Amino acid sequence: MKQVTIAICNYNYEHYLAAAIDSALAQDYPATTVMVVDDGSTDGSRGIIESYGERVVALCKKNGGQVSAYNHAIASLSTEFVIFLDSDDVLYPSAVTEVMRFFEHGEWAKVQFRLDVMDSEGALTGAYVPNSEPPPDCGSLLRGGWLYPSPPASGNAYRVSALKQIFPVPEEGVNRYGADFYAIYGVALAGPIATVSKSLGGYRVHNAGSETVSFANSEQLTKAPRAFNMRWAILRNIAKDRLDIELPATFLDFSHEKATFCSSVYRATFFRRWRWMIRDSRNYLHIIIANPFWSLKKKLGTLVLSSLCLVPYSPLSDFAVRYIANPLARRRVAGR
Repeated sequence: MKQVTIAICNYNYEHYLAAAIDSALAQDYPATTVMVVDDGSTDGSRGIIESYGERVVALCKKNGGQVSAYNHAIASLSTEFVIFLDSDDVLYPSAVTEVMRFFEHGEWAKVQFRLDVMDSEGALTGAYVPNSEPPPDCGSLLRGGWLYPSPPASGNAYRVSALKQIFPVPEEGVNRYGADFYAIYGVALAGPIATVSKSLGGYRVHNAGSETVSFANSEQLTKAPRAFNMRWAILRNIAKDRLDIELPATFLDFSHEKATFCSSVYRATFFRRWRWMIRDSRNYLHIIIANPFWSLKKKLGTLVLSSLCLVPYSPLSDFAVRYIANPLARRRVAGR
């Protein structure tokens, strides 16, 4: 039986860490090892890790950021496969078994799966991510600049040899966070991607109720576009230096353009919304129309919803933006 590691990278998440570890230990796949990398926590996290004794492999290091934690974990892996579980998320008991069915019958670089969205208390919201599935050959699209639909960090299982073609990633300066960006997209350059079409875990979203436009834990909406641009530039350098692959100077991704769209038109005046759509919406509209992962129905629906930001009634305009940006807003409508 092939060996799998669930690597949990933690920093000051003592309120959620035990649930993450327990879900990893509860896997029904016998050849599962649980590793916890603590990135210099100052809360009670290390005491929680120590309480599990030899049931987990504990790696405690000084604080260096998420990229540093990933680098350390990957360098320490001795198994052929790994799932990186965020310390505030959980896996369902069959998660490892399900992904190993794919790995055992194909040379996949990554197997991804849906995650059910939870609120900060762990209650299911009825939403899940992602809402689109990519084709197996994501690498060819990535070479053209397209970032494929992927779940957050906890919804990805990797072949370690593929990860080691991308990592270690530079840790210096502002590149402390976003390690999952390099793992998720970098491995697509190393091999094909498989998708499990059901939820195998829970993704905890903090402070992102249905009445907000934000749907991300790590970065503010206004900072996300700049961070993505920086990471793409670093990934381009890694691809060129280690894989001899030339990626384009710019990338194409709806999540990135959506962040720009939302920060420009949400709660903006009627004049500002129209000005943005007339002068600055070209990239946003292109991502929708040319998107290789979306059906025609989804493209048309997104275009219609986006056009609602031009109506003079701001409550309707703002609702349309929330509906596009935040899956929790969609579930609220569906439940009415």
